[in-house]
Amino acid sequence: MNNYTLPELGWNAHFAAQLHDNLIPMRVMDIHKSFIGTYGADGPERLNMTLDLVEQGVTVGDWVLKDPETNQPVQVLERQTLLKRRNARTNMDDQLIAANVDTLFVVSSCNKDFNVARLERYFALAYQGGAEPVLILTKADLVDNPREYEAEAMRSLPGVAVFALDALGPATPEKLAPYCGEGQTVALLGTSGVGKTTLTNALTGLNQLTKDIRGSDARGRHTTTARSMHRMNAGGWLIDTPGMRALRLADAREGLEAVFADIEELAEQCRFNDCAHESEPGCAVRDVVEPERLKRWRKLMNEELYGNETIAESRERYRQIGKVHAGGKARSAAKRKGR
Repeated sequence: MNNYTLPELGWNAHFAAQLHDNLIPMRVMDIHKSFIGTYGADGPERLNMTLDLVEQGVTVGDWVLKDPETNQPVQVLERQTLLKRRNARTNMDDQLIAANVDTLFVVSSCNKDFNVARLERYFALAYQGGAEPVLILTKADLVDNPREYEAEAMRSLPGVAVFALDALGPATPEKLAPYCGEGQTVALLGTSGVGKTTLTNALTGLNQLTKDIRGSDARGRHTTTARSMHRMNAGGWLIDTPGMRALRLADAREGLEAVFADIEELAEQCRFNDCAHESEPGCAVRDVVEPERLKRWRKLMNEELYGNETIAESRERYRQIGKVHAGGKARSAAKRKGR
């Protein structure tokens, strides 16, 4: 088993400033119910999943401090970046995906999986969390013109780096090398069957098993079942994640503003401050932005506005809406009666 220096593991001045009391820094490689797999300057080590970690919240990519006397982790260091999503089941808490990620490889494929609306969600998640998003379009060797997918992605995600490639191709590691060097951390996100495991194998030299996709909808089964961190051949670290069918954003207003920066900029030029960009005169957005893109923006902004409500807040909002509708019906009835 190799030993790595702290800088090789991603340690930098941000984390060094938080070091104290002779505690030992360890990077979290994987998480289990009763323990976490970590790596430090002396090599890999399993540490107990303590109550302190549970209460602080810990995820793959985190740095924790270990007490050398008790050999227990006692603190999760403040992160530089954090990728998270809303719990799709409860809609009440956040699920941590990965921490201290420099670059998020959003992985889609040149087939039926390609979905601009889903990509916009992934990119909002990346921007909100502080990571740089890069779009990886796999299976480029299986279509006649992968440039069509690239062009569509670049229209909806202007300024973003896009790579259309064959994950098994020998040139793939070289193309992505600028993001994978020593001390850098990359995470992979995407649905099942898009080639994340194949890409992981290409960048790390691992030989993880892959599974075929369904021909009817180009979707696959989960190959990766848990988040884990792997050393890349170029010197950095890669966090592979299970495929995501649903992605609910969590407190992602700034991320959405970054994804839809063109709409946000145009909206400032509208005649009315509360313009809904639907039928108002003098709207600077409606006649410039593609209708489908505008529709997706509205949907995500509404989801951000109302998706973080508590149950009590949601009930109160609907109660107020009901009062407005009831008042309108009463006024209409009074007018009819007075005729």
